[in-house]
Amino acid sequence: MLYLVYILAGTGAGIVTGLAGLSAAVVITPLLVSVCGWESYNAVTVALAADVIASLLTAYTYYKNKNIDLKNGILVAITAFVGTIIGSYSGFLFSQSQPDGLGYISMATTIFLGIKFLVKPIEEGYDAEVAADRICDKKRALAMFCGCGVGWICGFTGSGGGILMLTVFTLLLGYNLKVAVGTSTMIMSLVALTGAVSHISMGAQVELIPTLVVVAFCILASYISAKFANKCEIKRLNKVVGICLSVLGIITISIKVLVG
Repeated sequence: MLYLVYILAGTGAGIVTGLAGLSAAVVITPLLVSVCGWESYNAVTVALAADVIASLLTAYTYYKNKNIDLKNGILVAITAFVGTIIGSYSGFLFSQSQPDGLGYISMATTIFLGIKFLVKPIEEGYDAEVAADRICDKKRALAMFCGCGVGWICGFTGSGGGILMLTVFTLLLGYNLKVAVGTSTMIMSLVALTGAVSHISMGAQVELIPTLVVVAFCILASYISAKFANKCEIKRLNKVVGICLSVLGIITISIKVLVG
């Protein structure tokens, strides 16, 4: 039964990574902690490890389809990198990796964006080539500041980074949905690698076989989901992402409340 949970955790994480650029931790961490009894710091480490390859593979798929803004994405990635290191150290000092307040904010944001994509889909917005040139310096600086904050949250809690980064790119920088997801996953691969290395260096312990199962299914699901997203008509993609985010937010909040 535990291995069935590992498979479901990896598959669910891969789907939300490939479709919406979310961190794998929003699925993996709650399941490993609540259902499998893992310590939160170790569960976050597994989630971040899965995130590294899944996000990188997803980002490459979006890049091949010209749905990544490298120019602005790299700048945000630099500040997110710094924030992640600080966040990982903060999580170690407080001996926890998912404070209730930040956890609920992330879940509530997931539901909010899910409903937004359903009610008011993002059918327009900058594509990658236009975004690289049209983003003004003020918005770019604000995005970099937000990136540092997102990195801190991801390093500290192991989750929330992808959904918050997606919020920054769609609402602040005006990307269309595909470019927002592609650029987000590019950044999250670096953030996840930084977080995973930081957690391991601070003594996180993981079980090898369960970790490999989670990571393998996460990678497979993220690849299939990313291929689908890039071929999908953008209006339909909004609906699919909206449903996935809404359901995911409701499920994770329910698990957190019930397990308590």
